Amino acid sequence: MSLKEEIQSRLNELGASPKRSLGQNFLIDPHVVEKIIAAVNDLKPQALIEIGPGAGSLTVKLRDLGHELRLIELDRDFAKYWQTQGCTVIEGDALQLDWTALAVGSGSVLVSNLPYQISSSLVIDRSLGPAEVGAMVLMFQKEVAQRIAAKPRGKEYGLLSVVAQLFWEIKTVVEAGPRSFWPAPKVASRVLAFRRRAGAPLGEGLSLLRFIKAAFSHRRKILWKNLASECQRFGVEQEQALKWGQDLGLGPQVRAEELKPQQFYELYLAFNSRKGI
Repeated sequence: MSLKEEIQSRLNELGASPKRSLGQNFLIDPHVVEKIIAAVNDLKPQALIEIGPGAGSLTVKLRDLGHELRLIELDRDFAKYWQTQGCTVIEGDALQLDWTALAVGSGSVLVSNLPYQISSSLVIDRSLGPAEVGAMVLMFQKEVAQRIAAKPRGKEYGLLSVVAQLFWEIKTVVEAGPRSFWPAPKVASRVLAFRRRAGAPLGEGLSLLRFIKAAFSHRRKILWKNLASECQRFGVEQEQALKWGQDLGLGPQVRAEELKPQQFYELYLAFNSRKGI
């Protein structure tokens, strides 16, 4: 039985069908599945979390790895099914859960064929913690994957790029075309592996995120105009901000898209500590 037939059989058993509202495009390409499982193994997980197991394209293989596995599933029918299969299931929206309260096990690897509509938000949320999610292997729309890995000065470089690269070492695992899924989406996909950077600024959290958002608030404006609200928030004079920028090699006409991720963090630390005030 092919993987597609296996998925369809499981759906027939449940009397279910793919729900467009939940972004359900089931992975049916064994090659892509094997590449994902190999990438998970390379990250040496101590525990596994899968978001959106759905009909189980990845779930069965993940369970076979022999680590503690927890599933987060929004679709009630699938949540109940995997509970009957003896799996630990948290029924709910991965973007609404209190991940700290989940008591995520140390060395956990997060795995998902993500619904495209939540992928960017999930990367940002999980970048901020908990620290126990030390690695991730995630499927993205190719365009989003390109934004995550984009370099400064490119049109794809932005908030998502900076946050992802500050918190994670990122590499491409495998490409997946529309035919790798059922039903087939209209876009190509890419799987990325994330390993949390040593010394990632977990303690800064939402304050750092707000700072980066402000920097990119108007892409065509110079950085210092965009950071006017942050100057006010931290009680920093614009002359002082310009001086800190100069120390980092940033001129008065620089735009946010020109800064490397580490420069954002160093500038934020200067604001946050009110150096020189």
